[in-house]
Amino acid sequence: MTAPVADPAAPIASPAVSAAPAPSGVRPALSERDLDAIRAAVGDVLVAGDPGFETGRLAHNRAFDRRPAVIVRPSSATEVARAVLAARDLGLDIAVRGGGHSVAGLSTIDGGMLIDLGAMRAIDIDPVRGTGTAQGGVTAGEYTAAAFRHGFVTPFGDAATVGLGGLTLGGGVGWLSRKHGMTIDSLLAVDLVTADGELRTVTDASDPDLFWALRGGGGNFGIATGFRYRLVPMSTVTGGMLVLPLTARVLVDLVEASMEAPEELTQITMVMGLPPAPFVPAELVGTAAVVVMPVHSGDLDVGAAAMAPFRALATPLADMVGPMPYIGMYQLTAGAAEPGPAVVRTAMLGGLDLAAAEAIVAHHTSPEGAATMTQVRVLGGAMSRVPADATAFAHRQAPVLTAVMAGITGEPAAARSAADGLLGEISASAMGAYSNFLGDEGPARVRAAYPGGTWERLVAVKRRLDPANVFHANQNIRP
Repeated sequence: MTAPVADPAAPIASPAVSAAPAPSGVRPALSERDLDAIRAAVGDVLVAGDPGFETGRLAHNRAFDRRPAVIVRPSSATEVARAVLAARDLGLDIAVRGGGHSVAGLSTIDGGMLIDLGAMRAIDIDPVRGTGTAQGGVTAGEYTAAAFRHGFVTPFGDAATVGLGGLTLGGGVGWLSRKHGMTIDSLLAVDLVTADGELRTVTDASDPDLFWALRGGGGNFGIATGFRYRLVPMSTVTGGMLVLPLTARVLVDLVEASMEAPEELTQITMVMGLPPAPFVPAELVGTAAVVVMPVHSGDLDVGAAAMAPFRALATPLADMVGPMPYIGMYQLTAGAAEPGPAVVRTAMLGGLDLAAAEAIVAHHTSPEGAATMTQVRVLGGAMSRVPADATAFAHRQAPVLTAVMAGITGEPAAARSAADGLLGEISASAMGAYSNFLGDEGPARVRAAYPGGTWERLVAVKRRLDPANVFHANQNIRP
């Protein structure tokens, strides 16, 4: 087994501190006495001028250049609780960082306290019970590597450096969604520090409403310091990368083929300029193309047959799909680890029609399209069979998830215009938004992530857990 963590089902003693008044919204400069109080609560503290502060304050999305008053790096859930209470005592707003990949820049903050969970990285894989536990600073790649050594995985997203906290609390859509569901469908327990400094282990049995809210409602209800997941067996899959020429017909037929594919096959499509790589002919570098990244998690012969309709869509520009270890898929998205400035827009779609596909082609073959990547993910399968009201992620019947990621190479306004414009052209069938891909877009877009009665139910849980809205540096659900 890997390094153990406490059993998430076991109670954790709360620190002997009392809740402080909610932050006033004022961000005073911290005195040495204030800093001494923070250091007494959490040993590892950084302020401006300290080694590591300048890199530690940065979000993965470099479009957001924020400067916390203080960065704390707790080593335990108890220290997280003490940090929350110290921030409340001093009137500091709180931001939380797991992996730091928030597309809205919410993993850093101006003038407040950044609680960086990066030191909390313990993992325990129990192949006998079929469960895995991880602390809040663990990344998807770290956990997957640990689980894969035992012949198991938990369904996560598609980038290794994404933190488990944001990924899980927002839902978790990835290469196993059609066969094994979302990350939240494998979630068994969450260790949570609440706004009053209480440490809880939340399960469906201990607090059904809160556990419901944590499965899709984001970081609104506390700081997740640990997770327990169900494992699924996984070894060799049919996966890799298939590069197709970019045409509207290829895109439309690709979505149709993905919907008709067996549930063992989930693919993520990226429309993008081809990078310099050994498999890309020199004359095609920079050319916009359709990059299909499939995973078929069943029998290898069946997986090979399942790829035939995709290969028949057009003559491939490159074909690297075949048997491979599941964990190898993360190597194909290693570029996601590189930080950079971008504007991200997202929508859940009822499908992809020819007009939307033509808009994607027109954008990506224009000069402004060179800095853009458009993702198209076909959903359904196991994740769609979970009732819409079973978790706070309620878009169970949406067939397609899209995201437009416009890199900022000049004026940010130009990237915003490009992303907004393209999303507007392809979202005629929009059914809402996925909170993990929401940018800094305002309350109406947050509301779009939680349709029907989901929003009202989340507000009720927020009012019970965090009536002062201490945790508001997120896609915020106001109490």
